[in-house]
Amino acid sequence: MEIIIKPNAAEAQQEVARILRRQIQRQPDSVLGLATGSTPIPVYAALVKMHQQGELDFSRVITFNLDEYVGLAADHPCSYRGFMQQHLFGKVNLTPKNIHFPDGLAKDVPAHCAEYEAAIGGAGGIDLQLLGIGRDGHIGFNEPSSSLASRTRIKTLTPQTVKDNAKCFGSPDQVPRHVITMGVGTIMDSRHCLLLATGEAKADVIARMAEGAITADVPASALQMHPSCTVVVDEAAAAKLKRHEYYRWVYENKPPWQRV
Repeated sequence: MEIIIKPNAAEAQQEVARILRRQIQRQPDSVLGLATGSTPIPVYAALVKMHQQGELDFSRVITFNLDEYVGLAADHPCSYRGFMQQHLFGKVNLTPKNIHFPDGLAKDVPAHCAEYEAAIGGAGGIDLQLLGIGRDGHIGFNEPSSSLASRTRIKTLTPQTVKDNAKCFGSPDQVPRHVITMGVGTIMDSRHCLLLATGEAKADVIARMAEGAITADVPASALQMHPSCTVVVDEAAAAKLKRHEYYRWVYENKPPWQRV
């Protein structure tokens, strides 16, 4: 696990955007796993700007999103499909057939989840998976106690996650209680995982994820076992890392071929 500490949130977000840019430029037909939520919004804005400036071509890129609420149509204002349309899909030249998303209205959820897994495999697997992290250590919607070998499936949200996600819905009572999410095992199959976290509210969970025990109580801790995982944080989110000086040293002394 490589941990990159940037001075502030804006620089952390730009670093993640640069890593994604390098991936797409090196491999124009990259298969990207994408995340939603407030954390990646500035990253998507940076990618859109790069596209508008002629630096990025998304025409051959294939995408798979991490999760979606059960019971929400793609055009619901709080759906994650709508979120992606607003912040990325509608602003770059992604080919519609290359966009893949869990279907919140699937009539047979287990069958749909199996089909989603098959589609990821059929695309050759995910080259780079973008991730955020919840304050309880969840990645995707793999809440604490999720199997670290889990695959795409339905999950029940914790009360804390319901509360955290209530802004769009107006109140926690309106938030769906179930989601379809890639599993921890699905995420771990990605060739490169890229996690972004900013702010002091994430400091405790980042320390537990990166330097604590590998446990289903902190599903993101499974990333310690990933062969290629990059974690980008700002100073606030890095505040409780015991080895923060070493992480800075490693980043500052990268060989030129490893730099973005």
